Amino acid sequence: MTLAEKTIAYEREELLTGCQAVAQAVRLADVDVIAAYPIRPYTEVMDNLSRIIADGQLDAEYIVADSEHSQFEIVKHASSVGARAFAGSSGTGWMYGFEALVVTATDRLPVLFLVGNRALDDPGAFGVEHNDALAIRDMGWLLCWATTAQEALEHVLIGYRVAEDPRVRMPMALALDGAFLTHSQHMVRVPAAETVRRFLPPFDLGDRRLHPDNPISIAPQVNEDWVMELRRQNWEAARRARRVIEQAYREFNELFGERYGTPFFDEYMTDDAEVVLVGLGTVAMPARTAVRRLREHGHRVGYVNLRWFRPFPGPELRASLARFRAVGVIDRDFAHGSPDDGGVLLHEVRSCLYPLPERPQVLNFLTGLGGRDISIDDVTSMYEQTLAAGRGRALEPAVRWIGVREEAARGVPEERRP
Repeated sequence: MTLAEKTIAYEREELLTGCQAVAQAVRLADVDVIAAYPIRPYTEVMDNLSRIIADGQLDAEYIVADSEHSQFEIVKHASSVGARAFAGSSGTGWMYGFEALVVTATDRLPVLFLVGNRALDDPGAFGVEHNDALAIRDMGWLLCWATTAQEALEHVLIGYRVAEDPRVRMPMALALDGAFLTHSQHMVRVPAAETVRRFLPPFDLGDRRLHPDNPISIAPQVNEDWVMELRRQNWEAARRARRVIEQAYREFNELFGERYGTPFFDEYMTDDAEVVLVGLGTVAMPARTAVRRLREHGHRVGYVNLRWFRPFPGPELRASLARFRAVGVIDRDFAHGSPDDGGVLLHEVRSCLYPLPERPQVLNFLTGLGGRDISIDDVTSMYEQTLAAGRGRALEPAVRWIGVREEAARGVPEERRP
């Protein structure tokens, strides 16, 4: 890209929270319909969008719904008639709209939703956990985590670009860690509208658009007659999405500079690493700091920040992780009663590594639940344990809780424990 071309890629730079950055991206994407029933921690997105529309910066229908379920239904139907649509939610609000979320995916309607990651009640909790977004991982959704406000803005644009591609047409969930990203401020370069238009073409559902002049059936009752074939179509779309994602990032880099070396995940100081940690979202911040400090003491450690969870980058991640002695997987989620009682991300990573003839040792760290801070010292401890596993020390237990009050967590008197 020439210097002259670079000057038009970004319009300005300003201090924005993750929520504010998403609102700017929705403006730049020229979204047609926005449905709102905001709950924390994503509320500020809708606050900013209402202001943007009131100030005449975006011409869009802004519909205040009576519930999360209703807002999801609104954007689903808006998408079916050819409108670019946006909504969002968090935690239990995301769960309340689950019926609509499932149907949006099976109908292959490419809306974009923001998920401000929040713990699922009860007990009442507003802090970050990833189980809300992960609940749709097997439902036919694209699912991606942003790490910074800059990435949040850019992945609204990339998300629409991938979701609306005729080869894909799947809904897109963009996850932002509640408070740690939704409310934290970053310097963000805001793209120029003209350059965004070059990257993100107008939404066109083609012959799948619901219109009186185009009589089609949407969500008919088909049961055993056609359900398997429809599931297979969704399966094929998810497979094709991997190549579309790669193409979208190439085009994004051409217009906005080399922002992303690889589409699906980022690597930090991994070239000569002996072991790495893998995580999602803002855990990257303390993880990268811990890497730098450990490197100063001669430890060869690195960090792999997973960006796309669906489609899961199996071949790419397998090729990357195969070269390390041990891998520590950080889960900011829970999967009670799962194999080895590990987290959701653990099982995806281990499954990814299984075809390798020689696999790295894998540890799992459950931490940061309910919004509890993941400190640099916590991550340093994870690296030390992963280094020990890589050097042949005992792995038991393979799943470890970090930052938990052990005695209080067990909740059962010693004499009554099995």
